[in-house]
Amino acid sequence: MAGFDEIAIPHIESVGRFALSLTRQEADADDLVQETFLKAFRAWETFTPGTDCRRWLFTICRNTFIQWKRRDRRYVESEDGDIDASPAAIAHMKGVADGVADVFDRVDVRPAIDRAVRGLPEPHHSILVLVDLEGMSYEEAGAVLQVPLGTVRSRLYRARRHMQEALLEHARDLGLGNRTQQPAEAP
Repeated sequence: MAGFDEIAIPHIESVGRFALSLTRQEADADDLVQETFLKAFRAWETFTPGTDCRRWLFTICRNTFIQWKRRDRRYVESEDGDIDASPAAIAHMKGVADGVADVFDRVDVRPAIDRAVRGLPEPHHSILVLVDLEGMSYEEAGAVLQVPLGTVRSRLYRARRHMQEALLEHARDLGLGNRTQQPAEAP
């Protein structure tokens, strides 16, 4: 069997990106990666050869992050799927009405996307990073986050709607859209 160095260490960069997406601070992400690989090394005998080591490491990373947050008592998880969906749908309809629905074809929105991703609340942030940025399947993300497939889908839906709302707000802030919707200035 190949060792820890050959199987686990090559995933350090992707675990680092995932850790940064969770902590949103480089120093904390570095600490989280270090803790993840330390735990993985200590538990190496539990790793099943031939399985997805990257997914195993992401699970360790996520669980370690949750442990940290529970200690801080700042981690709150919402399971209500309808709370965020309606406002996001309303925001989309307003974006269409304001004429900003096609703004992403006209403007470089990478900085706005980065801000929107960083601003996503948990657990929406983690699912968006795993599926949309790290390219995991819904099943893989569910295994990492230890949630059912339906929860992955609903969280990803809400995360994408949050992103949509943030990007539409960015477009409005840039003054894009129908000018007729804005109040007229006094002469």
